[in-house]
Amino acid sequence: MKALITGASSGIGLDMARYLATQKCELILVARNKEKLEEIQEQLPTKVTIIVADLSNEQRVKELYVLAKKENIDILINNAGLGDFGYLTDTDINKDLELINTNIKALHILTKYLVKDMEKRNTDSYILNVASSAAFQPGPLMSTYYATKSYVYQLTEALYYEEKKKKTKVHVSVLCPGPVQTNFNNVAGVDFSVKPLSSTYVAKYAIDKMFEEKMLIIPGTKMKLAKFFGRFLSDKALLRMTYRIQKKKANH
Repeated sequence: MKALITGASSGIGLDMARYLATQKCELILVARNKEKLEEIQEQLPTKVTIIVADLSNEQRVKELYVLAKKENIDILINNAGLGDFGYLTDTDINKDLELINTNIKALHILTKYLVKDMEKRNTDSYILNVASSAAFQPGPLMSTYYATKSYVYQLTEALYYEEKKKKTKVHVSVLCPGPVQTNFNNVAGVDFSVKPLSSTYVAKYAIDKMFEEKMLIIPGTKMKLAKFFGRFLSDKALLRMTYRIQKKKANH
């Protein structure tokens, strides 16, 4: 099989690449860091193609699709994502738009185009979109990030159902982890208030569940329980709780 992974130079994306390499998958890895991608290409025991691209740039995303279309991708993993911390009135609008373009627009373009190609080939194919437990509620102090992950969650589950109703061989999953030990918290400017799961564990768990054709993938018992009990809270109670959690994350 052949897998395309965005945001593959570190964290969950890199660990997914490592795990799929052990499954003898060919890999197309996408990220902005060329040197890191070249290091990974040398290390992995499988055929690896690297593509350097800034996915906040719509034109680069469309160019990436043109390349991917020629490769007959069996697995699409939309993992690239950005975060930011602060009151909505305080965060930089350009960073907000970069975040939205990466987390939503790039994922939407690649998913929409590649799912059509997968349907036409009519062989078992997989789409795994990486959202977050942030998708399940609004997130004061990280409002834009939470909103983008809610988009990913809702879009992916809807696509899952559409593919089932059309009886295609495209299997769609959304990954919604809680805190994971990656470089994300440094980029977003936060510290986690609970112990994060290891990126290696989350990556393997997600890939295994993807191949089992599971729609919603939530690693870790704590996050499964949090989603279950969250449904019994009012919107305002969820807002208060999320705000307190976010406030504890501030490292500046």
